[in-house]
Amino acid sequence: NIQQDDQGQLTIDGNLVLGDNGPIILPPNAIASFGSDGTLSVTPDDGDVTATMDIDRLKLVDIPVANLAKNPEGMLVTADGVPAQRDENIKVSGGFLEGSNVSAVSEMMSSIAMNRQFEAQIKMMKTAEDISDAGNRLLRGS
Repeated sequence: NIQQDDQGQLTIDGNLVLGDNGPIILPPNAIASFGSDGTLSVTPDDGDVTATMDIDRLKLVDIPVANLAKNPEGMLVTADGVPAQRDENIKVSGGFLEGSNVSAVSEMMSSIAMNRQFEAQIKMMKTAEDISDAGNRLLRGS
């Protein structure tokens, strides 16, 4: 969720939201909205839509996984240190929360199946060892 700090800067979990011109700062008493291309528009709090202004645009980037690294603060940055270029193909959808691409139930079922397979392999190895020991006892005559 995007928040506005006491200086008017937009933040996510305390980290600044960056636009084309650096950190995005909202004017006081303005109603903000994002366009699908990341453009941030503000309307005065009196609701006069004719006074709507575009103040900045989110910097939407697509960085190849091979060029991602974590900085000391745990944030993802480009590994080569070169600022990422805008990707015009990325779209923003307001009012939505991105869901997980992992199903907890199916992952739990996969985990259980793998555990059962592991147990079966351990049992098979134990049985093979028992058969080997029995064969060795026969050869020794004991």
